Formats: sequence, C-alpha cells, structure tokens
Amino acid sequence: MTPRPPLPPFTADTAAQKVRMAEDAWNGRDPARVALAYTPDSRWRNRSTFLTGRAEIEAFLAAKWAREHEYRLIKELWAAADDRIAVRFAYEYHDDAGQWWRAYGNENWRFDAQGYMAERHASINDVAIAEHQRRFHWDRAGVRPLDHPDLSALGIDMLSGETPGR
Repeated sequence: MTPRPPLPPFTADTAAQKVRMAEDAWNGRDPARVALAYTPDSRWRNRSTFLTGRAEIEAFLAAKWAREHEYRLIKELWAAADDRIAVRFAYEYHDDAGQWWRAYGNENWRFDAQGYMAERHASINDVAIAEHQRRFHWDRAGVRPLDHPDLSALGIDMLSGETPGR
C-alpha cells in the first residue's frame, strides 16, 4: 500500500496534522474515502459496535451518515506517542425527528508503519441540545474552515457538556 503521511512515530505537529486530516475526511461524509485511511484488517470499537475491515467500516459509516443529518465534527489532539494518537472530539447532528444532538467522545488510534489506522477505540455519549445551542457552523458540504474555532476555543467542556456563558 502507498504510504499515508504523516507516518509514525508521531510528533505533536505530525499527530495534529493526522487528526485534522481525519476530521476533514469525516466531515466530507464519503464512507468509501474514509475507509481507505484504515488498514484492510483494521479493528474498531465504536460505542458497543465492533468492526473488522474496510468493508464493515464503510457500511457502518454509510448507515451512520444516513441517520445523522447536518453532521459536523471537530477533533482535537489529546496526546501522541510513537504509533498512537489520542483524540477528543465532539460532533453535532439532527435525527429524522429534527432533534439536535451533540456527541462527545474520545478515540484511541494505533497506526501501522505506512500511516494507516490499524485500531480505533471510540467512546461516545450523545446529549440532546436545542438548535440554538449548536456551536458548529459552516457549510455542511465541506470541511471546517481554518478560521472556525476548535473545541478549546469554543469552550466546550467535555466533562460537563456545558459551554460556559452560553
């Protein structure tokens, strides 16, 4: 397989780059494109769902984005060492009934030497929000603009789910 830089071992800068690349791909909501970032035998735990391989990942993402409308995601580097990256993230979406949600979570990633993700462990919780509580505003067809605040700048508290002063 063709290498997918940046490659491990990760520095803080290369890990942050890898995180932003993942965020951009997920915000594009193209399951086939996203699945190509993983090894052919990649293993996932996403909440209580366990997946193995690109085909399962692609099917999972297609179903996810079919039910999570207006999906917008922000990922933020938490820590990195060697071939591993830890990420905190939040995303907003609404369901078929029009209820808005903000999902909070953490991911632990392990990469192979070619820069493909071999393991993804995701813990996620959903909190119902009103539409006026949304914080992720950009064109839904694209990635988060570089000038849009990240999680820290938005002040989103991953421990309480609150946005101070809002």
